[in-house]
Amino acid sequence: MADRPHRSGVVALLGRPNAGKSTLLNRLLGQKLAIVTSKPQTTRSRILGILTRDDAQLLLLDTPGFHESPKALNRLLNEVVDEVADDCDVAVILVEARRGWDEGHAALLERLKARKAAVVVVATQCDLGPPSERVPADFQISAKTGDGIDAFVEALVGHLPEGPAYYDAESVTDRSMRFLAAELIREAVFEALEQELPYETAVEIEAFDESDPSLTRISATLLVEKKSQKGMVVGKGGQMIRQIGTAARHALAEMLETRVHLELWVKVEPRWTKRPNRLKSLGYH
Repeated sequence: MADRPHRSGVVALLGRPNAGKSTLLNRLLGQKLAIVTSKPQTTRSRILGILTRDDAQLLLLDTPGFHESPKALNRLLNEVVDEVADDCDVAVILVEARRGWDEGHAALLERLKARKAAVVVVATQCDLGPPSERVPADFQISAKTGDGIDAFVEALVGHLPEGPAYYDAESVTDRSMRFLAAELIREAVFEALEQELPYETAVEIEAFDESDPSLTRISATLLVEKKSQKGMVVGKGGQMIRQIGTAARHALAEMLETRVHLELWVKVEPRWTKRPNRLKSLGYH
């Protein structure tokens, strides 16, 4: 590798909700950075993952799933996708093998072809079955098993322009620990509430105290839009919020590699999903 020119650039991971973008990002980095659940539209903001090799540095951008919706929150998520797609060196269109190719994928492909960025189409979740013949896939991968990943990464590196590393070798993301903590708490909410989940739920970190190296103290507010949703998150006798707190605390302790004291509160904030400035203050931009 020493004789090869060093390459670096931005790789955008694009696709429908649940196409496996966050799972792939975590697999490429070898650690958990983006939250992963079985529910669509889990990712709400662009998340940078930095993959550094001797010969290259890939700036991997996980994005929300593109979809059709008139809601303010969903419009903002689509804007994130558009911005990333317009400013990358390599655009990767991830297509869930079982669901196949649709008009939205085709429209995105045509748009990307009009730009200078290289475009790679990847069929994902191939451990569950081969992709439809209609998927014009350059690669077939499984982020769960790792099948096809090595060849896929080599292709990405080949598409990147020559250039220096933009981050030091130890960096994994440009996101703050506060942001990552909020995401882990939100993941715990998604998992605990299952089918009853109110999608109008967000997490705002109120305090993040690392002054004691052996104990991180975190206080967070779970935002919902309706009083009935607050009751769902709190649960009978506070059972649900305790379950969420326990799961989140374990995940935070693993990420921070320290003990964690976590306080969770639930607040009703009507129409927060419809206020662009509020969405941006929560990191959804």
